[in-house]
Amino acid sequence: MPMIRILYSDIFREHKPPDYHPENPRRLDFAIAGLKAKNLWGNIVEPRPAGVDEILEVHSENYVEKIRKASQIGFHYIDMDTYICEKTWDAALYAFGAAREAALMALEEKGIYLALVRPPGHHAGKSGRAFHASTLGFCIFNNVAGAAKLVKNPEEKALIIDFDVHHGNGTQDIFWNDANVVHIDIHERDIYPWSGYEWEIGGKGAEGTKVNLPMASHSGDDDYIFAWEEIVMPIVNEFKPRVILISAGFDAFKGDGLATIQLTEKFYRFAGASLSEYSLAVVLEGGYSVGLKKGLPAFVDGYLRGEVKEDAIKPSYETLKVVEKVREILRMFS
Repeated sequence: MPMIRILYSDIFREHKPPDYHPENPRRLDFAIAGLKAKNLWGNIVEPRPAGVDEILEVHSENYVEKIRKASQIGFHYIDMDTYICEKTWDAALYAFGAAREAALMALEEKGIYLALVRPPGHHAGKSGRAFHASTLGFCIFNNVAGAAKLVKNPEEKALIIDFDVHHGNGTQDIFWNDANVVHIDIHERDIYPWSGYEWEIGGKGAEGTKVNLPMASHSGDDDYIFAWEEIVMPIVNEFKPRVILISAGFDAFKGDGLATIQLTEKFYRFAGASLSEYSLAVVLEGGYSVGLKKGLPAFVDGYLRGEVKEDAIKPSYETLKVVEKVREILRMFS
């Protein structure tokens, strides 16, 4: 049985609003309940906080200072979506540190290392808002980007796979011109943050290292499995990375609340199983209810069991078009 560790701290509950907001501490209750129901809750590691110098590897000094000062003020909104409270700074340091620690553990020994963190991070770019997004989308520091900095080196690239229902525009922004970071992002098309289209392929010298799969609204398991088999896994198997970094959002689960994608346990179990040959550092992004309760344990269980069921799938015409368009783009840079 592969190694599993969960990096978690109660500090992640201290980033909270006084009234309702979808990104709130109850998200952790859903995740933990789902993991417990499948006997996956255990092997808990208390993470260490990141140092400011580590965060400055991916964010500008002005942005980091803005967050520090905003936390000192106490609860308020820094944009239409994203709040900060007096404990946000501490929680964000621990979240960033947990993601980096998960990556180090994954480098050390093959397994799945789950950074069960909040606040999330994949919408946070180098200087905050990224790729013309109107807000930070609930995010503070880009946790998976911090982890990627530990994995990549002059001889080895980092591979990030983001399957949150929203495009990881902040991650793409940070590594846009970095050919040593391959970022594959599968997400719903034409929703927040209104980026992540097929033609977004990376900046000069990094073309082809940013791979976007914008899926049609109401896409389901068969659509995602087809795109994963046709685009994601060929890149993974050609790359054969020591560690795969996962921006793991579960808000594409049917009924989770913030989008229209209709995934079930079938896709998440398949995705986890398909990556079972590799060491994973999994960093929590979105997911607000049923996605965390059912999708997260399905992904972890799929990885641990490593069984990929070969059911017949029927992708939609829209999915076939997207996959073919991405194939054409990738052929230009192969």
